[in-house]
Amino acid sequence: MSGYNPRPDAIITSVSSTSSPSPSPSPPLIPPMSSNTSKRSHESHSATRSARKPGIKRAVTIGTVGSDISSTEQEIQIMDHYKTNSKMMLEFFKNGQLCDVEIKAGNKCIKCHRTVLACVSMYFRAMFLSEMAESKQSVIIIKDIDEDAMEKLINFAYTSKIKLTVNNVQPILYAASILQIEKVAEASCEFMRIHLHPTNCIGVREFAEQHNRTSLMKVAEDFICENFLEVTKTQEFKTMPYDLFKKIIGSDNLNVNSEVEVHEVVMNWVREDLKNRKEYLAVLMLKVKLPLVPTSYLMENVATDELVRKDFDCRDLVDEAKHYQMCQASLVSEMKITERMRPRKSYAGVIFCVGGRGASGDPFKSIECYDPHKNKWFMTAEMTSKRRHVGVCASNGLLYAVGGHDGEEHLNTAERFDPKTNKWTPILSMGTKRRGLALGCIGGAIYAVGGLDDNTCFTTLERYDHTADSWCYMAPMNMPRGGVGVATLKGQLYAIGGNDGSSSLEKCERYDPYVNKWTQIAVMNKRRAGAGVCVLDGMIYVVGGFDDNSPLDSCEKYDAQKDEWIFFSSMSCCRGGVGLAALGGLIYAVGGHDGYNYLNSVEAYDPLTDSWSPVKGIKESRAGAGMTYFDINPKLLKDCSDADFTAESLAHV
Repeated sequence: MSGYNPRPDAIITSVSSTSSPSPSPSPPLIPPMSSNTSKRSHESHSATRSARKPGIKRAVTIGTVGSDISSTEQEIQIMDHYKTNSKMMLEFFKNGQLCDVEIKAGNKCIKCHRTVLACVSMYFRAMFLSEMAESKQSVIIIKDIDEDAMEKLINFAYTSKIKLTVNNVQPILYAASILQIEKVAEASCEFMRIHLHPTNCIGVREFAEQHNRTSLMKVAEDFICENFLEVTKTQEFKTMPYDLFKKIIGSDNLNVNSEVEVHEVVMNWVREDLKNRKEYLAVLMLKVKLPLVPTSYLMENVATDELVRKDFDCRDLVDEAKHYQMCQASLVSEMKITERMRPRKSYAGVIFCVGGRGASGDPFKSIECYDPHKNKWFMTAEMTSKRRHVGVCASNGLLYAVGGHDGEEHLNTAERFDPKTNKWTPILSMGTKRRGLALGCIGGAIYAVGGLDDNTCFTTLERYDHTADSWCYMAPMNMPRGGVGVATLKGQLYAIGGNDGSSSLEKCERYDPYVNKWTQIAVMNKRRAGAGVCVLDGMIYVVGGFDDNSPLDSCEKYDAQKDEWIFFSSMSCCRGGVGLAALGGLIYAVGGHDGYNYLNSVEAYDPLTDSWSPVKGIKESRAGAGMTYFDINPKLLKDCSDADFTAESLAHV
């Protein structure tokens, strides 16, 4: 035994039971040992010699250099053992050796091994381990599975490889689902996802439903919604099942430019098979947001359609749309708002978050834009000046940023952004330098309300005429308001809260441009400065802000007809200096300061459920930013995230 050369990573334990003479020793395999090691070796050899005496059985340990030879056992691991076994099983399979079962699918008979099939397929595992008749049969017939798919799946069991093509993926997915080979089924779903196209997405979605592949169903439905107009031009669309069609056109994620397109698609689908689909018209029209189509289209194209005129339910929907549009035109807010009166995300518009400041204290030039369709914030072109506590509004297809503080001084400068050119250009400066002001728009004119500098809170009101590029002073407010919130409702301007130089205010007032006069209205339930303010469905919403130095999470809304303030659900956290804007029937509270940190979190309020939900956060934590809604398709805005955001964001980390 002394001449045995073991594997360098193995310990072998054996038992000697004979007195056969040992072979002549081989040359030494290791360097000379120290005296202590020699002593232990001598003792070990003595023990070995005694073990060779007749009738004596003793464990003999042979080990690698450095091993503890007093140990009598050690576990070994041959790293490529499983790989070798797998190769051997594949060879046995190819040669038809040691096979114990034959799988027959169609005209193909495939000899294989039960153990291998049971390892990859829950179906075969259950079959072979049960008392089913098939568990004892040497030939098992598998019905309703494509023979080529079966052959490929059995090959996969031995090789872990399978080739998917656009021609074989469906039978393979079907077979893998039946045989419960989940890894192949998942890979097949991913292959189909990658190869989705407007011409096949409806068929893929139906196939996924038939085989209970819910994730693939969802992916296909999302694809149909995102590429809806292209899908409607395909042959598959003409035979699209009613239940799926109803679900798709009812989706808030439907990617269309206007509700007119949805109405036209519905009418075309119904007329494609009028005899069998006419009965579905009223239900499908309920999914069309008729209140949001232009009045001229409603009267000339919808109300006059023969199919609509003959259906009482459809006529009721047209009447509802007319009533809604009359209320909007007359600025009446009595009508109950429903989901049908909320725009879909694809044409709802965007929110701009302009300037502000973060933890560094340095004001931002950066502008972030929210796309509700993608639930994504992206950067647009930066302003020419840094601005915190800036006044912002959208008017005449342009975005305005007025006043604020650039980190060194208060500003009276102003600039505007044209999304068509993706550029900011300066306009005439205001008469008063100030921060903490707010803007409102009435009839195309822009009003700059309140604000403060290092010494004074202002009552100032200035009016900007974009046609003449001029500012003029109008009637001042009844009290100074720095950090004021402003809303425009029914052709009048509302100044909400603020700070008068000594404390936060609960008092509010209303400006009538026709008489150039301010009038006091009901006081809020809470004192607020730096609150977020916006208008939705005829109500003024106010959230967060500061009560002196304490940030608030409370929220309230103003009913102008009743002249009263009503609390609604509080936000998830306190937000002073919060931005607020209404978009697509929801109200978005953006950033702010919670008393400890600047925030980049965003939450959306749904008036129909009186609840807040988190949405995608802004990239920069910021407070004192200007917020406004902008009616534009986000596809028309240039995403400057990579070019413009990186340098500034790194500077404030």
